[in-house]
Amino acid sequence: MQNLVDGDPASNNGGWQWTAGVGTDAAPYFRIFNPTTQGVRFDPSGNYIRTWVPELAAVPDEYIHQPETMPRAIQQKYGCILGKSYPLPMIDHSFARERTMAAFKASA
Repeated sequence: MQNLVDGDPASNNGGWQWTAGVGTDAAPYFRIFNPTTQGVRFDPSGNYIRTWVPELAAVPDEYIHQPETMPRAIQQKYGCILGKSYPLPMIDHSFARERTMAAFKASA
């Protein structure tokens, strides 16, 4: 909070709860946050990623939001080797979304 220019306890807590889908708002259950989609939509050049993830700073725009799609030759050219200098994906978002949707539907 001390590092935020616009820090506000109510807004920040509510915003993070909404993003995580655990808030008290009336968002429909099928609204699942996808960080890749958000990045492509609101930061297509990946400026935020390049600032905070130095391993991806030189990666071409077309791979910045999904570095796991880079061919091996591109990884080597830009010094971003998946599984060595940059971690492999931890989760497949499309699989996780489907699993979550199934769980929400089952509990409805």
